[in-house]
Amino acid sequence: MAIRINDIAPDFTADSTAGTIHFHDWLGDSYGIIFSHPRDFTPVCTTEFAAVAQLAPEWAKRKTKVIGVSVDASPTTASGSAISKRSAVPPPTSRSSTTRR
Repeated sequence: MAIRINDIAPDFTADSTAGTIHFHDWLGDSYGIIFSHPRDFTPVCTTEFAAVAQLAPEWAKRKTKVIGVSVDASPTTASGSAISKRSAVPPPTSRSSTTRR
């Protein structure tokens, strides 16, 4: 299934660092950006999460929510929670991969 920019992605349910999310409910009327990274706890991945989290006010101005998708199991995504606490951004990190809009 090909998903392109501005397509509505299929709904999914996933465990995340913010609890269980139902993607379409979590997204609401916002635009969504989903990005993935290969492994938790690598310098590049941590830097990417932090950079995205620091832009939270800009995402909010644009009515956009961002979710990071990890290939690692949820327990190792604690680094995302730590980054979230430092930047006051709750980015749910799930193991699913799809986008909306």
